[in-house]
Amino acid sequence: QERMPQTPPFAAMFDSSGSNRNLYQSKEDSCGGLYYHDNNLLSGSLEALIQHLVPSVDYYPDRTYIFTFLLSSRLFMHPYELMAKVCHLCTEQRRLSEPGLDKNWIRKIAPKILQLLTEWTETFPYDFRDERMMRNLKELAQRIASGDEVYRKKVQQLLQNLIRKLATVDQYEEVLAKINATSKDHLTLLKTKPQTVQRDIITVCNDPYVLAQQLTHIELERLNYIGPEEFVQAFVQKDPLDNDKRCYGDQKKTQNLEAYVEWFNRLSYLVATEICMPVKKKHRARVIEYFTDVARECFNIGNFNSLMAIISGMNMSPVSRLKKTWAKVKTDKFDILEHQMDPSSNFYNYRTALRGAAQRSLTAHSNREKIVIPFFSLLIKDIYFLNEGCANHLPNGHVNFEKFWELAKQVSEFMTWKQVECPFERDLKVLQYLLTVPVFSDDALYLASYESESPENHLEKDRWKTLRFVSEATP
Repeated sequence: QERMPQTPPFAAMFDSSGSNRNLYQSKEDSCGGLYYHDNNLLSGSLEALIQHLVPSVDYYPDRTYIFTFLLSSRLFMHPYELMAKVCHLCTEQRRLSEPGLDKNWIRKIAPKILQLLTEWTETFPYDFRDERMMRNLKELAQRIASGDEVYRKKVQQLLQNLIRKLATVDQYEEVLAKINATSKDHLTLLKTKPQTVQRDIITVCNDPYVLAQQLTHIELERLNYIGPEEFVQAFVQKDPLDNDKRCYGDQKKTQNLEAYVEWFNRLSYLVATEICMPVKKKHRARVIEYFTDVARECFNIGNFNSLMAIISGMNMSPVSRLKKTWAKVKTDKFDILEHQMDPSSNFYNYRTALRGAAQRSLTAHSNREKIVIPFFSLLIKDIYFLNEGCANHLPNGHVNFEKFWELAKQVSEFMTWKQVECPFERDLKVLQYLLTVPVFSDDALYLASYESESPENHLEKDRWKTLRFVSEATP
């Protein structure tokens, strides 16, 4: 049995220019609806690109092509439609092969089709939450397995791995739902009996370094559950002209991506809540300095998402207006961090720091040095602008594959980062606090802020009166 192409790590898939250099131009492809330049695939008809995905007895697609096409094809068709076409092309090949060579054909092609299905199920497992996908996968897998014990076992292994992955994500989503329910219960308790809810991060965890580590646990866990396809599915629109077409917009399946964005917002509001709550000025100043230290540790770890969430929380108006409190704070360290995350010149300073962390990660000897957690909203924004800025089709109707190489390059970098295991010890008490302690709404933050430091102008005074009236009127 010939050896299958090895699966390189994601980091090694793309070179620095974003194009893939491993694609060779075979004779069939040059006249088969695919267009190359300098051995790089630039465009092709959708049918030709699908054909290029399907292995034959003497051909197996390059891994970067498989990843790029499976990632981007969902902009044109449902994954289950693509799977149906792949199944059809595989059986078509079998029908066209010479009669009597059935066993021989299966022996040659089976490992290649199995490898393609392995790539698909391992990299895009969430596609298979769709029953139609699962049906097609099982049908094709059974065809390969028929009559050969070795392939039957491999197919069984593939299906078991996939089912295990899907069960894990179901459990994760249930845990998220429970966490959300618990924090809502705590918020109700906070409104009715504020004194019963412990609300002080420094009491729960007085070491900024430990808090930064626990934040990194949450970040890496949530990153790990985001499927690469979620970045692309976020852009898929429902077809407004065709009511019957169940476009991918119906079931975008971007909930893990959305849960991660919600975590960022929660952390920002948690920081602002912790700062605005203490009655005494010196306590508020201490919390600001504490979070500055936590943010600095996040920067050192390579956890830029928590860092940015903390800075966002400290820059919220209810916090930034506390002038007497800030006067008591040594702000040098905070100013340095703000400078690092300065949005000017398209976040130039942050992007430089991110490149440094990514470089460190490539040569790392330990998981501790491998950690790169990007500022997530900016990553989504970059991918969004890449998608908006380039057409999916060229004037000749071809799919613009150059755009998809670039898209896949950005997403594959993220894939490398999300696979890092968190090297720090878990502190369940701190994690529980971070995930479930209630956080204030905008109005509650302003109310706490005005009660800490009185309103300074008519606008603030009017707002304070309204907020007090509403809070007293609300049971």
